[in-house]
Amino acid sequence: MERVGMKAKTTFHCQACGHQALRWLGRCPDCGGWNTLKEERLPAAPKGRQGMPKTAMAVATPISDIEIVGEPRHSTGMGEFDRVLGGGVVPGSVMLIGGDPGIGKTTLLLQALPLLAAPGEQVLYVSGEESPRQIKMRGQRLGIDGKHLLILGETSLEQILKAIQEIQPAAVVVDSIQTVYTEQLTSAPGSISQVQEVAGQLMWFAKRSNVPVFIIGHVTKEGAIAGPRLLEHIVDTVLYFEGDKSHSFRILRAVKNRFGSTNEIGVFEMKDGGLEEVSNPSELFLAERPQRSTGSVVVSSLEGTRPILVELQALVSGTNYPMPKRMANGVEPNRLSLLLAVMEKRLGMHLSGQDVYVNVVGGIHIDEPAIDLGIVAAVTSSLRESPIDFTTLVMGEVGLGGEVRAISQAELRIREAAKMGFKRCLLPERNVAKLEPVEGIELIGIHEVGDALDAVLA
Repeated sequence: MERVGMKAKTTFHCQACGHQALRWLGRCPDCGGWNTLKEERLPAAPKGRQGMPKTAMAVATPISDIEIVGEPRHSTGMGEFDRVLGGGVVPGSVMLIGGDPGIGKTTLLLQALPLLAAPGEQVLYVSGEESPRQIKMRGQRLGIDGKHLLILGETSLEQILKAIQEIQPAAVVVDSIQTVYTEQLTSAPGSISQVQEVAGQLMWFAKRSNVPVFIIGHVTKEGAIAGPRLLEHIVDTVLYFEGDKSHSFRILRAVKNRFGSTNEIGVFEMKDGGLEEVSNPSELFLAERPQRSTGSVVVSSLEGTRPILVELQALVSGTNYPMPKRMANGVEPNRLSLLLAVMEKRLGMHLSGQDVYVNVVGGIHIDEPAIDLGIVAAVTSSLRESPIDFTTLVMGEVGLGGEVRAISQAELRIREAAKMGFKRCLLPERNVAKLEPVEGIELIGIHEVGDALDAVLA
């Protein structure tokens, strides 16, 4: 039975993009997804937002009269986490964390949350998926115990906000937003309208109480956070926890951050006792590198302000099929195809009858043109069965004409290589002309791709 004065309305929402339609459609006219429109029964919204008190009208202020006050940040106690956030947690900010099931999102926040509480303060972990006992069992494994960490098993947003008002915590975690619902809407938890409304009210609460809120979100099979794209626009920071379950390494990457850079990454290692920070990723990624293996080369990737040295492997083998395979793990497949075309055209290599596989060791993904020269060198090394010197670093962007173009932050990358014990570095000629000599490492300037292959291959 409907409430007096409220008329039921049925709409169809696309679960991928949030598009609304008055009738069901097989294909969403906005994003093109098939069978993504779901029926939702919404009541007519009453005047004013329920549960939110009326506030005074905002007054427009000249930009010259606005005072800038340094925003304090609270450390999570985990240097890698703070790096990705831009130096720590900003009070009143809302952070959305997504990742594959079992990747370690809950573990990360359970380890960081207690460290956000000052003496005498409490923090709240709201779990809509696991019971408090399950959270307790995980906390024991991680060595987390204390009266200041409170666990609440609840999925009603109204009850969650009521508990927060009573507890007055220093920080809140909501796990996950797809399980929380508001009684103002009749649609099921996890639907487009529920996710939007819950996120909006959590944002409203965080901004007015100055309490940071962490939201855990599910991801789709494509790897994007489930729910409307509007969810990522509402929050202040969007973090993705990446990694291959077959590897122990985990990468925390920011794709949106209103309070810091989106170029930084945090590197963790999953162990029995939880996540452990990796302060020197280069040493970890190169720990098992073979010395005399063909198709193996070390490249430098710049993640924010930190250079990371990783091993890049290539395998070239003959094929009996008319269409050879081109497979890339950790690099863009289209970029690999482009570089193989340059090698055939400019270097005269016959790769049309060869399968080519490229892999970045450690499960890390690199999307930077500075590794182009490393890919070309690794593929050539495997094709010619000629190993690359173990103490050589290769970096440079390759153009369609076969020229090697300059890269950014070359000096920072070279100093990291020198610390790791590398003796030679192949880099663009233009970069060498602008650099001061670095003690312990020989700089070799490269103008064309062919020059690089002559320098690294015997």
